[in-house]
Amino acid sequence: MHRIATTLHEKTRIVVKIGTNLLTDKLSGLNHDRINSLARGVSHIQSLGYHVAVVSSGAIGAGVAARGLKERPMTMPEKQATAAIGQPILMEAYEAAFRTQAITVGQILLTKDDFVNRARYLNARNTLAVLFENRVVPIINENDTVAVEEIKLGDNDNLSAMVANLVEADLLIILSDIDGFYSDDPSHNRHAELIPIVETITPRIEKQAKKSGGGLGTGGMMTKIQAAKLCTSAGIAMIIANGSNPRVLQEIVSGECRGTLFLPATHRLNVKKRWIGFVSHPRGSVRIDEGAKAALTNHRKSLLPSGILEVTGVFNEKDTISVLDVTGNEIARGVSGYSSAELAMIRGRKTDDVETILGRRAHGEVIHKDNLVLLSK
Repeated sequence: MHRIATTLHEKTRIVVKIGTNLLTDKLSGLNHDRINSLARGVSHIQSLGYHVAVVSSGAIGAGVAARGLKERPMTMPEKQATAAIGQPILMEAYEAAFRTQAITVGQILLTKDDFVNRARYLNARNTLAVLFENRVVPIINENDTVAVEEIKLGDNDNLSAMVANLVEADLLIILSDIDGFYSDDPSHNRHAELIPIVETITPRIEKQAKKSGGGLGTGGMMTKIQAAKLCTSAGIAMIIANGSNPRVLQEIVSGECRGTLFLPATHRLNVKKRWIGFVSHPRGSVRIDEGAKAALTNHRKSLLPSGILEVTGVFNEKDTISVLDVTGNEIARGVSGYSSAELAMIRGRKTDDVETILGRRAHGEVIHKDNLVLLSK
């Protein structure tokens, strides 16, 4: 993990995610010792000059214990009610732990809409910037009491990656109940080996990320790899480490921690392109030919109508769309300069013909290169 020193050189922002299985127990509720050690670790990171945000699971887990339930609720209303009970308990524990470190915390509850809606995205970003300026540690969670889709599909691994992207972090630390990413599931294969560094997330890496079971939590190794893909493509490093170690954060920033470091891409995307590529929701897609793919991937050109083979979905001008190759693999995302109806009319045609076909003045690019984000393989 010595390469973490290079990753953190002259960096400023770190996001720490801690999962439900580390924070809560079905019988005793919140693990206050672990929350206290987390607060000490964050205090140490702050003392080194970094701004820190914490993405915390545990609201439903805390609510399970408070209600005396034997298992995590199954129905959506029960999950929402349990989260409503558990969230203030969780925040009370964080406030008390960080107060002993002379650190003020702030609560931020987010839903997917806060990322997808550009105005709300910028509002959240500005709020977090002010908190950082005032050395306040944001405690961030999904708004489980209202976010139906987030509870059904959600996991805080991907939320933490989106937060890291939102605040332009340099490092995401995912604290789990496992040491890192292994060559196989260590609970079933005693010969599985910890992989200390992942330079590129390949299809083989994704196949190795088997879903793990989990008590009160909703995530597994697959969601952590998804989070790593988002982070590394956006130029953010990510570490998976064992949060049961009370000094794990101190060891990570010193480069001594046992875990898995996912190295960031060389070229860091600007804020606009991060939002386009990894936050905004594609409203449709276009399938392009090999020539257009080469122009985009090898020469960083804009997408022109002549290279489009097929248009799928219904979308408007300025909506985000996916760009697929001939085999259907998503290779890029971008902001469309035309609606789906207009693209259906001009696909495969030369740029000079577009104005005649549409009967109005029009620009040449379907997606301008400044609004196009290539996705990692």
